[in-house]
Amino acid sequence: MRIGLITPEPGHPLLADTNALLTAEHEVEALDPVAAARASLPRILADVYLLKSRTPQALEFARALERRGAPVINTAAATALCQDRTEMAGLALRAGLPFAATRTVGALGAWARRARPAAPVVVKSRLSRRGDLVARADDPVRLRELARDWPREPVVVQEYAPNNGWDHKLWAIGDRVFSALRRSELSPGGRGPTRPLAPDELPGGWADLVRRVGAVFALDVYGVDIIDTGGGTPLIVDVNAFPGIRGQSGAPEALAALALHRATAARGRGAAGCAASGG
Repeated sequence: MRIGLITPEPGHPLLADTNALLTAEHEVEALDPVAAARASLPRILADVYLLKSRTPQALEFARALERRGAPVINTAAATALCQDRTEMAGLALRAGLPFAATRTVGALGAWARRARPAAPVVVKSRLSRRGDLVARADDPVRLRELARDWPREPVVVQEYAPNNGWDHKLWAIGDRVFSALRRSELSPGGRGPTRPLAPDELPGGWADLVRRVGAVFALDVYGVDIIDTGGGTPLIVDVNAFPGIRGQSGAPEALAALALHRATAARGRGAAGCAASGG
């Protein structure tokens, strides 16, 4: 099989370990999204591509591959949707998922001048990206401080949900769910270290909830951030396409198996198509 990695960081631990598992019997090629977007598509495509980048160039390249019939994990459309927190929340809530109620308010500076939140709120950049804004504001003073630093930033606002200060970091590769605990960046002490958490230690139904998120968002490799609002009641606060999933035993093996399964299925469809056409 031929597997393409669409990423500017082929040395990322998850990808590097997956590559090591695959290269003994398969061909793996890393494709830098910027260079790939500028070049013509190869005449012979890989059997499957893993999209570990969210840049415009990477999404453009993935869409071009999909138009040629190549399977991409995750699709460009699903990856792009997870970057827009307005679209993300809308889809989740329409599907009945326990997602944080989210308002889109436009530029932070203009909204903060007239806003008078009656309770603590969480302010987030509308477009999810590295180094984006995610902050808690307990009063108008803090809100104006954020607005001074991010006056033109398009943002969404969520009511702060009381919790124990720990984010449940849940990741899925296909049907396999991985989990950890991380001190929330919104807690008074700021983000802390990640602690291991076995999937069987999760509250009942959470693993199935993660898989439902994958079905709703059409994702195969993804992360779901959940907080416990009391008694094991989950509240989803974020969904990420193809996150790092660092330090999770079995994750590289799951990703390698998913890639090969998807590649085999694609070859089977191609062979069936040739047979049906008499080729």
